[in-house]
Amino acid sequence: MDNAQTLSPEASEASTADFLPLLGTDYVEFYVGNAKQSAYYYQHAWGYEVVAYAGPETGVKDRASYVLQQGKIRLVLTTSLQPDSIISDHVKKHGDGVKVLALWVTDAAKALEETVSRGAKMAIPLEEKTDAFGTVKTASIFTYGETIHTFVERKNYTGVFMPGYQAKSSSFQVKPVGLQYVDHCVGNVGWGEMNTWVKFYEEALGFKVIISFDDQDISTEYSALMSKVVSNGNGFVKFPINEPAKGKKRSQVEEYLDFYHGPGVQHIAVATDNILETVADLRSRGVDFLEVPASYYDDLHARVGDIQEDINEIRKLNILVDRDDQGYLLQLFTKPVEDRPTLFYEIIQRRGARAFGKGNFKALFEAIEREQERRGTL
Repeated sequence: MDNAQTLSPEASEASTADFLPLLGTDYVEFYVGNAKQSAYYYQHAWGYEVVAYAGPETGVKDRASYVLQQGKIRLVLTTSLQPDSIISDHVKKHGDGVKVLALWVTDAAKALEETVSRGAKMAIPLEEKTDAFGTVKTASIFTYGETIHTFVERKNYTGVFMPGYQAKSSSFQVKPVGLQYVDHCVGNVGWGEMNTWVKFYEEALGFKVIISFDDQDISTEYSALMSKVVSNGNGFVKFPINEPAKGKKRSQVEEYLDFYHGPGVQHIAVATDNILETVADLRSRGVDFLEVPASYYDDLHARVGDIQEDINEIRKLNILVDRDDQGYLLQLFTKPVEDRPTLFYEIIQRRGARAFGKGNFKALFEAIEREQERRGTL
């Protein structure tokens, strides 16, 4: 899969020094209760197309998996066909959730060797899978909670996804909404665990902390959290790690941990180059977004300066805007996409900005708190 970005000369030099050079996010795999129905949701509401399938019809007897793609984003939706399995146990405990954050590498064996030698714990040993289209090599390590990173080497493979899957297409016409690539994936961990996992990414995967937020940066009258963002050498893979902080009431991270029953992926940020069109399209298909008050826009120009987009359209669609010294960004967050208040999505468009919308944190978290209050979990 082509990566969404182009290496600068500086990034190219940095990547050659990396012991774990990454080409990008290969796929995100969810363990779900009903993959067929989940696949319909992501096709109809989000514009992903089914490109591959594995299940009883392809010789896989214990599970069914649908591979969906839009732009450079690949989602794998997997459900168990047995009541007693790792997949069923995961869904029973967590609800539908992310199991695998797969990383695209040039050498899966070396990726496993390098990370394990630096303290990572192997989850799945090196495997070679071959079919008529070539060979894919994979290996996996554990990260926070029950989440794993799978290293995927596919330089000798020309098939649609990987051996064990057959090409498949959507059974109805699917219209994409303009999503292009995974910008970042955010993990929620328990009290006092953020620095432990940041150290893991620094030591085992060679990532660097590129930005930190404390409980003064990310707080409201009622709740707070802390966050650090780690990134690989070329910047293609970024993982913010959140932990709760003390507040008057229960924070969004605490609520997540309570309902997910442990650490896990909180949200996935997906990039677009036209957030106005993307969000309008998603809203028309029934995707629910957080709501910020109209007063947020009263001083928008004073806060962020001139922008290319129509302010009236931004206000109408409830889109947030923030600026850093590189440019500005536009972003909007969905409500949780399942009944458990766990996983949600961020739609993001970057116009030069490399940051994560610090200026929007207060408005965003107050919007989340309003939803928590409705659920009785604040």
